[in-house]
Amino acid sequence: MTIARVDRPQRAPAVSGTSGAGGTLGGLRRRQNRRSRLTALAFVAPLVVYLIAFYVYPLYRNLDLSLHAYTVRSFVTGDAPFSGWENFQKVLHDPTFGPAMRHTMVFTFVSIVFQYAIGLALAVFFNRHFRLSGLLRALFLIPWLLPLIVSASTWSWMFNSESGVVNYFLRFFGVDAVGWLTSPDWALTSVIVANIWIGIPFNLVILYSGLQNIPAELYEAASLDGASAWQQFRRITFPLLRPVSAITILLGLVYTLKVFDLIWIMTKGGPGDASSTLATWSYQLGFGTLLPKFGPGAAVGNILILIALVFGLLYVRVQRRQEA
Repeated sequence: MTIARVDRPQRAPAVSGTSGAGGTLGGLRRRQNRRSRLTALAFVAPLVVYLIAFYVYPLYRNLDLSLHAYTVRSFVTGDAPFSGWENFQKVLHDPTFGPAMRHTMVFTFVSIVFQYAIGLALAVFFNRHFRLSGLLRALFLIPWLLPLIVSASTWSWMFNSESGVVNYFLRFFGVDAVGWLTSPDWALTSVIVANIWIGIPFNLVILYSGLQNIPAELYEAASLDGASAWQQFRRITFPLLRPVSAITILLGLVYTLKVFDLIWIMTKGGPGDASSTLATWSYQLGFGTLLPKFGPGAAVGNILILIALVFGLLYVRVQRRQEA
C-alpha cells in the first residue's frame, strides 16, 4: 500500500517582523538621543547667550572702536571711517603710555607678591585649627565682601593729608604728615597698599582650601623624621600647593590688571599721572573729557586685554608641562 506523502507548507521566515521590530527600536533610540541632545542644548543655551552678550559682543565692539576714527557723532550714527592701526600708533607714541605701563606693572607685581605672601602665611596659620580660628578667618573676609566703593572711600579718608588717621598716628609719634594721595611720590604706594588689603582675603580662602587637600600623614611622617616646621613647609606644603598657587596668582593677575574703581576713587590717576594705569588712562581717554577719544581709549583697553591673554596662555603652558 502506497502512502501518499503530504508536504507541509513551510512558513516563510519572519524577516519582515524582525526588521520592523529592529526599525522601531532604532527609531526609539534615535528619538531618545535627539531628546538628550536637545536637553543638553537647552541647558547650555543660557550660558552661550550670556557669553555672547557680555563677553563676545563687548570684545568685538571694543576692537571695532579701536580700528575706526569714532567721534561723538559717528558713535551715535555708526558711520566712523576705518583707521586701521592708527589709534594704536597714537597710544604707543603718547607720552602718557610709558608711565601708565610702568605704573600698571608695578601696581600689579607688588600687589600680587604681597597678597600671595600674606595670604599664604595666614592660610598656614589658620590651618592649625586652633580655638576661634573659624571666627577670625571669617573676619578676614570682610575686606573682600565690602563693596569696593566703600573700601576705596575708607582708605581715602585714612590717607587724607589733613584729617586722616594715618597722619594722625604719624604726628602722634613726632613724624611729619605725608601727602599720601596728593604727593607724586606716595600716590601709587597708597593705592597699592589699599589693593593689597582688599586682595588678601581672596588669597587666604583659595590657599586655605588647597591646604585642606594635603594629607596630614605627610606632616606626621616628616615630624617623625625630625623635620622642622620650615622644612615641612618647604618640602611638603609649598610643592603640593603649587597648582593652587598658580591659579591663585593668575586670577589675581587678571583682576589686578583691570583695577580701575579703587584708583579712580582714591586718586583719579593723579596727581598728574603719578598713579595712572592703563585701566584709568583708558577711561580718561574714552569718558574723562568733553571731547572723548573712543578709538584710542579702546586701543588701550585692547592692549590691556592682550597682556592678560599672554599671561593666561603662559599659565596654560606651565600647567601642561607640570601634567606631562
